[in-house]
Amino acid sequence: MGQLSRCISPATLFMLSVNAILGSGWLFAPLYAAKIAGPAALVSWVIGGLAAILIAFTFAELSAMLPVAGGTAQIPQLSHGGLVSFILSWIGWLSMLMLTTVEVQAVLQYAALFFPFLMHDVNGAQVLTLWGLLWAAILLLTLCIVNVLSCRGLSRINFALFIFKVFVIVLMIFSITRIRFNPHNFAGIGTSMVSVQGWQTILTAVAAGGVAFAFNGFKNGVEMAGEAKNLAVAIPLSTAGSVMACMLLYLGLQVCFIGALDPASMQQGWQHLKFAGDVGPFAGLAAGLGLLWLVKLLYVDAVISPSGAGLIYVTGTARVLYAMSQIGYVPAFLSRLNRQRLPMYAIFVNFLCGLFTFLPLPGWQAMANFLVSILVITYAMGPIALLSLRQTLPDKPRPFRLPMANILCVLAFYCCNLFSYWTGWDSISKLLMALSIGLMVFGIAYLRGNINMEKDEIKSGAWFIPYIIGLVVISYLGSFGGKNIIPFGWDFAVIALFSIGILYLAVGSRMSTLIISEPEPAVAVEYS
Repeated sequence: MGQLSRCISPATLFMLSVNAILGSGWLFAPLYAAKIAGPAALVSWVIGGLAAILIAFTFAELSAMLPVAGGTAQIPQLSHGGLVSFILSWIGWLSMLMLTTVEVQAVLQYAALFFPFLMHDVNGAQVLTLWGLLWAAILLLTLCIVNVLSCRGLSRINFALFIFKVFVIVLMIFSITRIRFNPHNFAGIGTSMVSVQGWQTILTAVAAGGVAFAFNGFKNGVEMAGEAKNLAVAIPLSTAGSVMACMLLYLGLQVCFIGALDPASMQQGWQHLKFAGDVGPFAGLAAGLGLLWLVKLLYVDAVISPSGAGLIYVTGTARVLYAMSQIGYVPAFLSRLNRQRLPMYAIFVNFLCGLFTFLPLPGWQAMANFLVSILVITYAMGPIALLSLRQTLPDKPRPFRLPMANILCVLAFYCCNLFSYWTGWDSISKLLMALSIGLMVFGIAYLRGNINMEKDEIKSGAWFIPYIIGLVVISYLGSFGGKNIIPFGWDFAVIALFSIGILYLAVGSRMSTLIISEPEPAVAVEYS
């Protein structure tokens, strides 16, 4: 099987994470967040960004301490055994696979402005045609080939993407703001922040407006920690550092978007915000201001940004599958490496699986909303694993150590559960279906003897069942698409108590005895 090569510098890993974060999210989220929360969407970005930074810091300690490829699978295996590891790795792999194909479809949707044969309208939704599916397969295959070539090739492309994407965003903010900026468009922020309904829209925008989705790429630094140099710098920089940098860009984008709107487009309220070209919000604004050169540049970036994010997701998804193979959840050949020490077989299998995910989607916002509900489950493992491994592996060297870990981990876990709750009952119900399928796959594999697991590992993962049931019940009874039996305001207290109880249960259920077999970056685990 072999070990992955440590060829990724801290700067490269940081740029990889930024490129993953700046995918299709910045193209759409400012519009959808503004439709939900109006000018108070700025508050949504601050809340979403600070919560994402807090969650990222928990993974920074874990990945610096255990620099393994596919941390989504490996770290839960260490802290809570095979059951939790299987569920989280399956969810992580599925969500990252979907993220890759969503970014590919975003590229084709923008390309359809010039090549209309790629998409057609089905009940108000843009769906790939047969030609579109063919080009989707070609684009996905191209991203996979780039990943297989070499670590050096990936670094060069990554650097070029980083420079281009950040340059276009900064240039666009400056150009649009310089021509038109209406301060009166921000008049409703104060009103929203002193009313219950205003705060409900602000928090809804975090999850359902694409804000939380827009920050999701930071976890690629976790998946690729096994290939990073100088862990003490690389991991915190690529996780929390990338979120901080992107939060500043997102705030600039939201200010630019709201300030550039014609007040006439908001006459029927922010929820009915509409203007010419709003399918591509910033391109539509630039066209309305006569910035045709910027429109062309934005169309180019609307293809490059999702492609760049898709490239990083292909990389991270392969590492998750590689880690699942090392643990034994999937066939061993998926952890074989090519001459460049890259998991070529895992990349190829992901390509084949990705082809089956190009199905008609209900729109970018709905897909982003659903993916947030899946992703935050994998994020929730960060604070749980950190507190568990501090007790199980107290003497393990930690290049980065999170200060005030007990308090910050509680807050991080609370934020994860809030994100999940804010996506609404519709998304949580679909999450329950996805988890049920995963548990069925696990059960069949376990009964057939494909997964060898000690009873202690089943016991250590038992907390996951009341965790998911609790999220589903609270969402069903709550005020975000549920029955509103738990009214807005009280739901914060309910989720806080629920989070503290589950965190205590999960840490108390950790695996108490484990042996880590070195050398790094691959971590083999044996329980005794």
